Amino acid sequence: MTIAVYAGTFDPITNGHVDVAIRASKLFEKLIVGVYSIPDKHLMFSTSERVEMVKKAVADYPNIEVTSFGGLIVEFAKKVGALTIVRGLRFGADFEHEFEMAMMNKKLWSGFELICLMASPQYQFLSSSRLKEVASLGADIENLVPPHVAEALIEKIRTRE
Repeated sequence: MTIAVYAGTFDPITNGHVDVAIRASKLFEKLIVGVYSIPDKHLMFSTSERVEMVKKAVADYPNIEVTSFGGLIVEFAKKVGALTIVRGLRFGADFEHEFEMAMMNKKLWSGFELICLMASPQYQFLSSSRLKEVASLGADIENLVPPHVAEALIEKIRTRE
């Protein structure tokens, strides 16, 4: 069985993330979306909240599994039997970041391959951090995230005020 990992913090998951996951799921028999549980950045949602939002966003795709992980992505990929790590690329700066990360991961484990999927044009500008920023300023985010994520994000912002 061909297994790939698509990992990120997904704080929160956007339609761009969902788009990459769905497209990647067509390339592999199984896609495991790994929700990173211990990033070194401030998160709005807990790991369990993020996992649940991702699960709901990809619920219609039976070959996509969602779980949390911590530590090195290459160790996670080995643990789940994946030889491929999938990443989404938006614009120029993404390439540099992903290239640097891929080279480090290749040094740590030469047995994996990285596949980068270009973000669909309508999601080239979309990031979770930018989404949270505009949502906190009252922007309409309904077409940028799945409906349940928009609801959770708006509620989280409301309770923080």
